[in-house]
Amino acid sequence: MAFDSALGHRIGGSWGTIATLASVDGTATHPMPRSLSGLNVAMRDLTDAVHALCWLHGRHPGVIDHAVVHNHQPAAQDWLESAAAAFMEERSYLARLTAAAGPLPSTPGQAESEAAVAGQRHAIDMLAQSDRTGCATGAGIALVLDWVAIRAMLDSAARRFGVEPVASELPDEMETASLVSALAETPAIERAMAFGAQQILAQHRGLWDLLEARASARDHQ
Repeated sequence: MAFDSALGHRIGGSWGTIATLASVDGTATHPMPRSLSGLNVAMRDLTDAVHALCWLHGRHPGVIDHAVVHNHQPAAQDWLESAAAAFMEERSYLARLTAAAGPLPSTPGQAESEAAVAGQRHAIDMLAQSDRTGCATGAGIALVLDWVAIRAMLDSAARRFGVEPVASELPDEMETASLVSALAETPAIERAMAFGAQQILAQHRGLWDLLEARASARDHQ
């Protein structure tokens, strides 16, 4: 998805801020998910990534489910409920991929890695339950935006694991851009939305950094 597209420039404002965050700090710019989508990627690295994403986003309630409950912006409710329903299917897809991938590959520092992902999961849960108007919504929006690049990697993994990729029903860029533009009622809300988005993207980058380090550790076993 081209987050710095004409749509982003045309709407500007809050959408421009969040779109820029996604284009600069999102999954699509990290080398690890790009390498995982390559033809020569090791199966153990794909398996590790699928398990980690399932740890982070495979549980219910998740980021968007929490945002539905903690949303203080009525104009966002329909979008959030639609996104939450669609993400239930993403969880199902993640579960199928995790089962197809098989057990985790042996990796040094496994206990430390599990603790790190548990910490990330706690951080995003707290973010999505924030009572600061706009924060939880921004977190849910960032997850939907960044999931496009995550989903591309998951679909590559699905093909390698013999699982048929399914179409995503998450809201598209046009719907999301229009929502963000409508929600930015005050500078304080804009900042809260941007903060929520930024923190989700930071947690995702942290996960990719961890997976990159784990792949390197396995290569040097």
